[in-house]
Amino acid sequence: MRTIPKPLVLANQWTIVLSVVISLITQSAWILFIPLVSCLLSLFTGFNPVLALVKQFLSKSPDQYEQEDYDQLQFNQWMAVGFLLVATISFFMNWSVLFNIATVMVGIAALVAIMGFCIGCFIRFQYQKWNYRRKKSAAQ
Repeated sequence: MRTIPKPLVLANQWTIVLSVVISLITQSAWILFIPLVSCLLSLFTGFNPVLALVKQFLSKSPDQYEQEDYDQLQFNQWMAVGFLLVATISFFMNWSVLFNIATVMVGIAALVAIMGFCIGCFIRFQYQKWNYRRKKSAAQ
């Protein structure tokens, strides 16, 4: 099972939160390109520039930190990319209400994850549970 050190996951979440706060204060989507590009690169190439940068500052070997599930992080990245794309597209389309809603939603999800409850994890778990039940009932 692939894992990622928790400090790297937290750095990714803080990048989203700080970008969202700056974006909402300035009412500009340009700062959202940092987490958006970072997440897209992570999803399509496996390289996340934010994680690569923060990894250089870890005081211990990465395997000595509490680990997070790589697949779960990928699922969460897809959700973040979706909201960040909606936010940036709506900004350029001049749809300020949708821009604010999408930006706030991704920011809240990242902030709540920092505080200890992963909304994406909950959604993924519910989906996996539903999928298991569906396959089990089909087999009977």
